[in-house]
Amino acid sequence: MANANSPKSSTPLGQGVPPRVRFCPSPTGNPHVGLVRTALFNWAFARHNEGSGAKFVFRIEDTDAARDSEESYDQLLDSMRWLGFDWDEGPEIGGPHAPYRQSQRMDIYKDVAQKLLDAGHAYHCYCSTEELDARREAARAAGKPSGYDGHCRDLTDEQKAAYVAEGRTSIVRFRMPDEAITFTDLVRGEITYLPENVPDYGIVRANGAPLYTLVNPVDDALMEITHVLRGEDLLSSTPRQIALYKALIELGIAKETPAFGHLPYVMGEGNKKLSKRDPESSLNLYRERGFLPEGLLNYLSLLGWSLAADRDIFSIDEMVAAFDITDVNPNPARFDLKKCEAINADHIRLLDVKDFTERCAPWLRAPFAPWAPEDFDEAKWQAIAPHAQSRMKVLSEITDNVDFLFLPEPAVDEASWTKAMKEGSDALLRTAREKLDAADWSSPESLKEAVLAAGEEHGLKLGKAQAPVRVAVTGRTVGLPLFESLQILGKEKTLARVDAALERLAA
Repeated sequence: MANANSPKSSTPLGQGVPPRVRFCPSPTGNPHVGLVRTALFNWAFARHNEGSGAKFVFRIEDTDAARDSEESYDQLLDSMRWLGFDWDEGPEIGGPHAPYRQSQRMDIYKDVAQKLLDAGHAYHCYCSTEELDARREAARAAGKPSGYDGHCRDLTDEQKAAYVAEGRTSIVRFRMPDEAITFTDLVRGEITYLPENVPDYGIVRANGAPLYTLVNPVDDALMEITHVLRGEDLLSSTPRQIALYKALIELGIAKETPAFGHLPYVMGEGNKKLSKRDPESSLNLYRERGFLPEGLLNYLSLLGWSLAADRDIFSIDEMVAAFDITDVNPNPARFDLKKCEAINADHIRLLDVKDFTERCAPWLRAPFAPWAPEDFDEAKWQAIAPHAQSRMKVLSEITDNVDFLFLPEPAVDEASWTKAMKEGSDALLRTAREKLDAADWSSPESLKEAVLAAGEEHGLKLGKAQAPVRVAVTGRTVGLPLFESLQILGKEKTLARVDAALERLAA
């Protein structure tokens, strides 16, 4: 493969052709963040070009019966809705090119494969796996390309009959042209593949099942996809698809070859490509932890693209307004979980309080909430919510942040207890209790002055003085603003918890 740094163009197709892009995942387990990034860029491309009649097609590639499942299919659709991706054609809404599940299009692929055979663009290959392996090994030893060597390209009818008589089965291979293939990648510029590096390839298995190499471009052709935006890992298959497109155009199946743009790898730890097996790649993980869709999408958009050099936080609408596939950086992008969390925290702070409280709702109920449903106090939750909103990275953190309000007793973290309850903490707590008892509980500032005064009597600044009080009341050394928390919890419960802490210290 040769890559000339040629100018990139976002409009290689005929002028006036409404752009059509597609997202075509396989329902094989939990969606991963690399897949989401691909969906995002395709969706943003379509919505940016909506004025030109652009369409976003959602297609399910479910021809692998051993790995695909209805559960994964349902999960895919649910994930798309959660992320806010709407589609113009696809499952549940249909469209002019239905059906949009490959498992329901098998007759189409069988018909196209036969037309390719009849026209001489494809042929039957009878080579066994052992023969292929032996010839590949010999080619490697000779320093030659180890792809398919064209052994069955030009078999006579007699040779084919002899193989059949032996009981051999055959796959169908596509006949690649004996010439270089050059195309302009929307992300990477002009790329050339030499013929020795792109051998003939299989498109139908011996059992008659069509392969991805056939079904994907055939569907793109029949659904009139104009721009194929996909991961860099599929770049090597592009010359094959371009050659197949040429044949499909000749047969009247395709109108034209789409433009291709290959998105950069998403890298994980150790600068290795983020795989499905990496824990941080699972979309479900981010949903369960309470990432906002807009926060996660904001971060994923930065894996190869940016709104501006000095701006990381923006809305999905702002991204759509600015998105151009030719602005995507071809270099690998590293997934940084801490930065992802930081961006999500910014989006949490951007919510209005009502929206924030509603989004936290799942984590305030079973199975996440450790308190009994009857102990949840809506008024206290509404009062504490604005203080919690500015201190959270993900929504799931709300449970531990507010549990002290709804549990009969605080869930004491033993490490926090040991850290805060130093020698003399009992005396400090007794003084703090006296002053809190006498304080004005209508004002958090009054409660702060009470603890500050208690600390001064014991030669401690506010930070040291409030630590034992915080652990006694909330069970932890860190959390929401202490004096607002005490006010919302109320005088009676606060003093009772200080008393319980004093009893524990005495024991």
